[in-house]
Amino acid sequence: MKEKQLHPKNKFNKGYNFNDLIVLNPRLQPFVKKNNFDFFTIDFSNPIAVKELNKALLFSYKEIKIWDFPDENLCPPIPGRLDYIHHLKALVGEDKDISILDIGTGATCIYPLLGVAEYSWNFVGTDIDLDSLDTAQDIIDDNNLAHKICLRRQFDEQNILKGILEKNDSFSAVMCNPPFYKSAEEAQGANRRKSKNLGNNAVRNFSGNHNELWYIGGEKAFLHNYLYESSLYKSQSKWFTSLVSKKENIESLEKSAKKLGAIHFKIIPLNQGNKVTRIVAWQY
Repeated sequence: MKEKQLHPKNKFNKGYNFNDLIVLNPRLQPFVKKNNFDFFTIDFSNPIAVKELNKALLFSYKEIKIWDFPDENLCPPIPGRLDYIHHLKALVGEDKDISILDIGTGATCIYPLLGVAEYSWNFVGTDIDLDSLDTAQDIIDDNNLAHKICLRRQFDEQNILKGILEKNDSFSAVMCNPPFYKSAEEAQGANRRKSKNLGNNAVRNFSGNHNELWYIGGEKAFLHNYLYESSLYKSQSKWFTSLVSKKENIESLEKSAKKLGAIHFKIIPLNQGNKVTRIVAWQY
């Protein structure tokens, strides 16, 4: 399979060599088949195949040897997640001792892992779910990365930066992949639609627990809460950033950012195959 329109620095932008990937993760081998065009690929509606593929991609970094997490947690697509890291690099530039705050790091700890492997950045990862933090800590420890990544728990689901940022914290950037949906029912409806498009066995490919998938008020509410809280900690990060899935959320976010005193507001498009999303970044 060939990934299209990834960042020029993305190591996966020229497609996958499945022979090499099988060496990195032998458990991928049973899922690799030739398609009707005589190209090697996997069945992307099979969540186990997708997970083993992404493990292999991650294992292409010498820093990462183990990446285990429960099946009910979302399996992040490594090439797309790596794009966020490369675009963040363009924002923070050549600063030394770069430190990133990852809001909602999740059980997979994927952004800290990629940021350490690609640029040797330092990370603080946060999450509200204790089980996710426990799993992420296991991954950190298994790969001997405790000197590069530390975790903090958010105890109040209404807060994003409050209760996390400490007085002496100073970050090069904050990053975030916010929940998309307003409720469990909305998330389940989207799951059913995606499953129908890919086949009946696709349900678990779109699994995910509460804090990964939905937030009261949905993505828009989350983003505006995050934006407001960022204005309370203006001096503690050079940039505040987030993925934004819904284009219609951009306009109100930009207006609110200016009202709160942001001096720069950037929209960075991400075009990955058929999916179009974007990163927003603001600075005080």
